Amino acid sequence: MSAAPEITRREFLEAAGVASLVIGFHLPAAGRRAGGAAAAAPFAPNAWLRIGADESVLVVVDRSEMGQGVTTSLPMLLAEELEADWSRVRIESAPADKSYVNPMLFGMQGTGGSTSVRAAYTPLRKAGATAREMLLTAAAETWAVDKAACRAEKGAVIHTPSNRRLTYGQLVAKAATVPLPGDVPLKDPKDWKILGTRVKRLDSPPKVDGSAQFGIDAKAPGLLVAVVARSPVFGGTVKSFDAAQAKTVPGVKHVVQISTGIAVVADGYWSAKKGRDALTVTWDEGPTGSVSSTTITQLFGKNADQAGAVARHDGDAQGAMPGSAAKLDATYELPFLAHATMEPMNCTAHVRPDGVDIWAPTQFQSGAQGLGAGIGGVPPERVKVRTTYLGGGFGRRFELDFIKEALETSKATGAPVKVIWSREDDIRNAQYRPACYHRFQAGLDGTGQPVAWTHRIVAPSIMARVFPNFVKNGLDTEAVEGGVGMPYAVPNVHVDYVLTDTGIPVGFWRSVNNSFNAFVVESFIDELAHAAKKDPYEYRRDLLGKAPRHLGVLNLAASKSGWGTPLPAGRARGIAVYKSFESFVAEVAEVSVGSDGAPRVHRVVCAVDCGPVVNPDIVEAQMQSAIVYGLTAALWGEISIDKGRVQQSNFHDYRMLRLAEMPVVEVHIVPSTDAQGGVGEPGTPPIAPAVCNALFALTGKRIRKLPIGKLA
Repeated sequence: MSAAPEITRREFLEAAGVASLVIGFHLPAAGRRAGGAAAAAPFAPNAWLRIGADESVLVVVDRSEMGQGVTTSLPMLLAEELEADWSRVRIESAPADKSYVNPMLFGMQGTGGSTSVRAAYTPLRKAGATAREMLLTAAAETWAVDKAACRAEKGAVIHTPSNRRLTYGQLVAKAATVPLPGDVPLKDPKDWKILGTRVKRLDSPPKVDGSAQFGIDAKAPGLLVAVVARSPVFGGTVKSFDAAQAKTVPGVKHVVQISTGIAVVADGYWSAKKGRDALTVTWDEGPTGSVSSTTITQLFGKNADQAGAVARHDGDAQGAMPGSAAKLDATYELPFLAHATMEPMNCTAHVRPDGVDIWAPTQFQSGAQGLGAGIGGVPPERVKVRTTYLGGGFGRRFELDFIKEALETSKATGAPVKVIWSREDDIRNAQYRPACYHRFQAGLDGTGQPVAWTHRIVAPSIMARVFPNFVKNGLDTEAVEGGVGMPYAVPNVHVDYVLTDTGIPVGFWRSVNNSFNAFVVESFIDELAHAAKKDPYEYRRDLLGKAPRHLGVLNLAASKSGWGTPLPAGRARGIAVYKSFESFVAEVAEVSVGSDGAPRVHRVVCAVDCGPVVNPDIVEAQMQSAIVYGLTAALWGEISIDKGRVQQSNFHDYRMLRLAEMPVVEVHIVPSTDAQGGVGEPGTPPIAPAVCNALFALTGKRIRKLPIGKLA
């Protein structure tokens, strides 16, 4: 996606009035003017559409493209109602502006929470429908005919009785003089031509031919490159440093101290890296220098003995437990996880006295703009944020650390600077999926039905670090999602949460807290099924009578997987079902174990109910992607800590799933008109429990601590 171009108010309005029609219910500051042919009405949020006299249809995409397909799905929403010629649709990245806030993401401009399509579903369709009605009016007035006798079709308006035709490009000047209509009707889904179809992605051609611009591709006149020496211990600070040897490295221009460490600035990456290698830095490690994975586990276990903030309380779980015919106890533990995006963190910034320019693969435009204003000492509107393609995001690029480094280094050197992180920097200096500890108890009656369920979650809080006001009375409601939402019919349920800070920074990771709560809830319900001597699919099915969308995907996944039918010797199936981001996903994993104890996943059958579908190809791709991501984490993912230091550094010790290890993944989409959910993340949570439940069915070994590793 190309960055949004620099345009002045005059240039924008000239284009709007003469060469293009701009439909926006609230235009960015650069495009506002009192009065004028394309004056914006104040009732709607944004400016997404530009139709050119050359017949081009430019859709301004206000979400970050990190592989999830928003540069196709969002234009599809608008183009459908516009009756656009899809072959004419082009895309451009939105600038940072309050007009582009995501109403489902704390009112900020950003991409996350699997909200992109859900948040845009109505606004973008209305934008397209409004433009369509203005074009129809413009054509009717041009022909002096009744608008009702005209129809819009594939980028043109046709007068049905006479078959006269005017293209959108021919109508832009006239349409720009048409008053903005009030609320316009949206098309009935039965009349959709674009939505619900397998439209090819608009970002594929530039990614294939190499013209796509990622953050690491950013260029600017006089650009320098910086590599930063950071404390090896989280929270550590610079005590002293000697840059003498670094400055002797050919190409090194500056060595400056910034908030996160020492930046070595050179005319290229290799010179900057060699300069950093030559630095001598003494660090004040601070209190985290004594933290290790062992001490964290001990802390979790200690805190699990105390009552937590109550997240859910139905009936009297503790009172019902003693009278149970059978009682089960289980403890689960999960590690920190890194994002490991294929494109390491990077940002290019130029801090000038009169303004700030940022080129970044970011998920958080509002944050980047605010940070640029603070460091640059300029108003936010003087900060231009150009969002590039993201080489993976997964929540990591919602963070601002790499952007802050570029801004501080540019300000210190007076030059445009690109900060580049190495893979090792990325793995060892991140914000991780929280490590966590879970303690369960359940009571079963004489028929094996659960009568009591308790779940204590001991974990750090992402929200306490990022949005501290969100945490009330020790309860982070995001940290308990999925635990609180446990869907099975149990009369007595108690879920509580013990917020436990470990000193290791935690952040948003694909599916966030759902990734661990799904694993423990779906593993423990499997334990209950085994104790009740029931089939794990049938046991779940019988407890989901009041959760019809859970039940729908569970039944579909079981049916499509051939649940209950014979498998080759040495293989077994496991199942899990989970709701996250308002979508419902069930997965069945088919596994084996090699002679060396290594588990192998051969097949995954996924059923998803995400409500109305914009593009089935994108839904399927996101389920496949999420399964790969979650499977990698389940099999090998672990960030371990010793003396406050991350022990992993690159893909040799922080493994990714390889091509030869990839299972066959089948995705089945439930036709649905129910409430729409997201698709970028919901495929991740069920895969770990489905695999571990299958391994239990095969080996009899219950896995309560991840990663799985090799089975003895």
